[in-house]
Amino acid sequence: MRGEATISRLLMLPTAPVIETGNGTISLDVKFAEGMQHSCKIWPGRIDCILRKGAESIPFGGTYQVADLDYGLQVIDEEDVISPDMLRDYDVVLGAGDSHHDLHITDHGAEADAKIIYAIEYTIGTRLQIALMDPTRNWPRRLYSAFWHLRKERLRRRAFRQADGIQANGYPALNAYRSMNANTLLYLDNRMKPEMFATTEEMTARLDHIREGHPLRLINSGRLEPMKGAQDLIPIARHLRDKGVAFTLDIYGTGSLEAHITEEIARHDLAAVVTLHAPVDFETELVPLSRTKADVFLSCHRQSDPSCTYLEAMGCGLAIAGYGNQMWSGLRAQSKAGWIAPLGKPISLAERIIEINESRDALISACRSALEFARSHDFVTEFKMRNDQLISASK
Repeated sequence: MRGEATISRLLMLPTAPVIETGNGTISLDVKFAEGMQHSCKIWPGRIDCILRKGAESIPFGGTYQVADLDYGLQVIDEEDVISPDMLRDYDVVLGAGDSHHDLHITDHGAEADAKIIYAIEYTIGTRLQIALMDPTRNWPRRLYSAFWHLRKERLRRRAFRQADGIQANGYPALNAYRSMNANTLLYLDNRMKPEMFATTEEMTARLDHIREGHPLRLINSGRLEPMKGAQDLIPIARHLRDKGVAFTLDIYGTGSLEAHITEEIARHDLAAVVTLHAPVDFETELVPLSRTKADVFLSCHRQSDPSCTYLEAMGCGLAIAGYGNQMWSGLRAQSKAGWIAPLGKPISLAERIIEINESRDALISACRSALEFARSHDFVTEFKMRNDQLISASK
């Protein structure tokens, strides 16, 4: 019964991909699986989860035995409707505000005697940007997709006004939706656990490297896709080289632009300063490399979605030079952890890096600020805030 010391059951409706692989096994996104494992540790009761079919592959996936999961898992067809009966017996339901499949569940909350909280990441502006930049669709299909998103946004806003709370991942979502619900929580999603942050010794080594005037070490990681701005990496590197800046750029990732970037490195004779690496494991490889082999994270991200990359780079002690999308603009204003250039202007971003190179004291300050801010928003802290809101709503 709601209000008792122990909360009975939480139902989660995430958008995470799932593939049933037979013999009682499933494939799940590793980040999602680790998050669910942590949720089960801190939630004072039972957790169940409903995932939808439809994924053909999971790039960063792992195989799991269903019987070994600490939560109940139900896999449904992609277009199945969440019914009132599926919500019964739960104290609180965490729905996916980004999924059009969940926008009706507030209509069933009272009937099912369940409190409804939504988690939201993308704003309508970001959805439209993604739809209109989709390289797999022609312009009529892009426009149709944009109008479809506009129709669904009306339902989303109605649902948010009816809900018992919102969990907004990032500043753009917070600014877009907090006026619709008084119980709106800001969280900054990331994978940085306390033991993963840059150490005092590593920061001392980095700051000495910067202070002594060594070549600036830039790093970029993520999907090499047009929507992520990966096409701007080589123009930035060319401008820095042509302006006589001493630097290196290490790129970690794969995607549709991988071959193009490889060709551009060779065509412009950049191999001495730019290296394209295959993707590496986040915790065991990318984090240690970022903590010890880089000074500035170069972000060409044009979208305003709440990329966890920002907090994760900052947790490694890296200042950030990036485009002024809504997420990095808000985060930079709060953290003082880097620099902003006009959206989609690679030469302007390169000029910012030249300023950074010539202002080593400012870079040192930004690196320190980045680490300090990230430490106050580690994985455990952000999860606890979200968990506390769910517990409070269920009482």
